[in-house]
Amino acid sequence: MQDGLIQVYTGDGKGKTTAAIGLIMRAHGRGLKAGLIQFLKGADSGELKILKTLGIPYCQFGSGKFILEKPTKADIDLAEKGLETVEKTWHNYDLLVLDEISYLINFQIIPERSIIRFLKGKPKHLELVLTGRAMPDSIIELASLVTSMQKLKHPYDLGISARKGIEY
Repeated sequence: MQDGLIQVYTGDGKGKTTAAIGLIMRAHGRGLKAGLIQFLKGADSGELKILKTLGIPYCQFGSGKFILEKPTKADIDLAEKGLETVEKTWHNYDLLVLDEISYLINFQIIPERSIIRFLKGKPKHLELVLTGRAMPDSIIELASLVTSMQKLKHPYDLGISARKGIEY
């Protein structure tokens, strides 16, 4: 593979994580070493069960609880541990998804300048996929590909809650 790029999947629509995991599957199917790091998330999902079955590495660095106001010390510690884990291991991957990374900036868990410096230090060969709503402009500028999932209509708007196997 040539030099790795930075891809961004953002927007208020559904499907950012699912699209990124689809890319993991494609890379894995072509013999590339792919992995997933999830920030803020801490719950089991159907996608994680498939990754485990296929032997694709993943880690979660979150409590799984929504941050409604100010992040807790535990939220900050988990995010920092996640970024440290990425830096220690990203040279082992061809493709790595950093799921929900935009929230680290948007909830002021990690300073934006630190995330930008972190992203600029990625290994040259690594394809890095960043997901999350409201991706900061500074990250969008770094990316070579930006896809925005736009919500036109969503079951939540109709009072339908998350469904096992469909939303998680």
